[in-house]
Amino acid sequence: MGRHHHGDPTWPVRVDDEHGRPRGAGILLDDRHVLTSAHAVIGAGAAPGGSAVRVRVTSLACRPQWSRSARVAPGSWVHLAGTRRRDVALLRLDEPADCGITTMLRRAPVSGGTVRVHGVPEHASRPVPVDAELAGNDDREAEGCLLKPLAPGTPWTGGGYSGAAVTALDGAFAGRVIGIMVGGQTAGGTDGSDGSGGTNATDGTETAWMLPTETIEHYLRSQITPFVDGVHATLLGTPGGAVRGDALGNSLPRALTRELARLLDGSWSGSAVVVTGDTTEAAAAWLVRLVNTADPAARAALPDGVLSAAPPGTVLGLGAVDGAYDARNKSVADVRAYLVGRFGLSGGSDRDVYLQLLRRRPPARLVVSGVDRAENPDALVRRLLGPLAARARARGLRLVLGFADRPPARLPRDVFLDPEPLPGPAARPVTAAEAEEAVRRLAEQEDAAILTQSTWGGTFYQAPALPPSAAPRLRVRLAVARETDPCPELAAIHAAAGAAEAAVARFAQAMRQMVGLHENLTADLELYRREAAEQLPDEDLRLGADYTRAARELHTAPVHIGRAKLLVNRYIDEVNRRIDETGNRAVERTGEVDGARHRADTGNGPTGEANRPGDGEIGQADAAGGRADPAGDRDGAASGPADGEHGRSDRAGRGNDGG
Repeated sequence: MGRHHHGDPTWPVRVDDEHGRPRGAGILLDDRHVLTSAHAVIGAGAAPGGSAVRVRVTSLACRPQWSRSARVAPGSWVHLAGTRRRDVALLRLDEPADCGITTMLRRAPVSGGTVRVHGVPEHASRPVPVDAELAGNDDREAEGCLLKPLAPGTPWTGGGYSGAAVTALDGAFAGRVIGIMVGGQTAGGTDGSDGSGGTNATDGTETAWMLPTETIEHYLRSQITPFVDGVHATLLGTPGGAVRGDALGNSLPRALTRELARLLDGSWSGSAVVVTGDTTEAAAAWLVRLVNTADPAARAALPDGVLSAAPPGTVLGLGAVDGAYDARNKSVADVRAYLVGRFGLSGGSDRDVYLQLLRRRPPARLVVSGVDRAENPDALVRRLLGPLAARARARGLRLVLGFADRPPARLPRDVFLDPEPLPGPAARPVTAAEAEEAVRRLAEQEDAAILTQSTWGGTFYQAPALPPSAAPRLRVRLAVARETDPCPELAAIHAAAGAAEAAVARFAQAMRQMVGLHENLTADLELYRREAAEQLPDEDLRLGADYTRAARELHTAPVHIGRAKLLVNRYIDEVNRRIDETGNRAVERTGEVDGARHRADTGNGPTGEANRPGDGEIGQADAAGGRADPAGDRDGAASGPADGEHGRSDRAGRGNDGG
């Protein structure tokens, strides 16, 4: 072995036909086995019943280079013509490669991130990497995750990339093989992975497909298991379990499924708490079913057409859930170990783990069910899940927590999917159309408020608290209530929508006031800086220091608006005092300057609504404003949710999490 040298990576090989013509790429797993796509083997004529019996496998990483004949290993041919499903094959070399390497495939989240495809274009003597973005897949029958160019005009895949290894380019799994490429679409509308073409420059229309490790593992089973590591995506029910059609038997599970699918598949982020009902299963059947529609292994187990026939809005995109876990009878250590293994975290204490998960990019999508059936539910919420829920929205995390019974009142939540009917006597009869319009209007207002929060929430310390979204639960209850006419719950839905809309309006007003005050203070600081430059003859170091402190407080997130106001007012007062002392004020204060002084005193924003935060404290900020959680948080997490205070009421709930 002293004269045998490997490149980095060690596993790329080229798959040729018997005449040495390139047909695709592959991964050398060990001295006897190569993983590739089935249609690369078809291109070489060596599929079962094809014109050839063997392919040739040539090393691209070893020096000296070697070439071996190979054939499809018994029981490892997986192909379904005319679809983008079932496209993988395991080759067995007729003679060992004598490389002495073992390549492991990693089970890894595939909802997003950047990857590298290690293809071999025709006439290339070594792999030519192409970088891409994982983009999920909304095709209900898809088994492959979409790959898209990182930017227009960059090189793209073509002939010689079918069967190529796909490695993670960043994050915890950087450099690990997480799947193989099985197809690609070029700008011209042709499949660029059939061995016939070269690498194409992108014009924004190219895509490719990656078969994830867990799909490959489902098809090749015991033959590939020795070469796979990592934790399964779904440990909720049976890994790779069935997608039961009868789980959507009536309007309630269908409505719950649609609302959760809307959250997990859209642009939403935050924590959603779901009451699944008391059941001996890991979760309600509808929740297990929904999670399995996103699981690569579960999809591979489905007969063709099952997901296509499912009701609208009840199927997730492939890979839309990064991890799903059944917490019943599990300890905090068990849940922590799952998170570490599934997301490749470095581990440590409960706090270490939840902070690592919050920092993960792309943000995780996680479902944990049976929370109140865990070995110690209070400890699990206090030490691990509560801190995640409190920071989920600010960090882009999508977190779903399932409870058999009522969740703890202090558990932070951005959405509460409670299946129970809304209580309350009907003040007046309400039609289904009226209730539907009220919920639609509320949903629009909540979406606008979420956009406002994402734009400004991280700017301010103790920004106004965004109320939990009520529209998802009301849509669930409305779907059930429509089936009963007349239904007294329609009036309760209508009233709840009105109350929630009023709460959103209060949030929007408070945020406008805070933003308006910030804008006014910024304008006033600049106005008086110019006034000082024009009226004061010499540079004043102390005045300059006052300006710097005020400017830093105004423009360093999270902005403490009360302290910023104090420092801006102090600077304005000092400028006025210096100018009055020198007698250099050429004219009386202009209306603009007087207006600035008045705004700084009163805090009136552009809407004319008074906002009077006291010097050194926040005025309109709701105590729940700890939701803002910019990456540069100030210290305080040690006294936050880890001490059991999961409410949104103190600054510690958004303290320095090391981000």
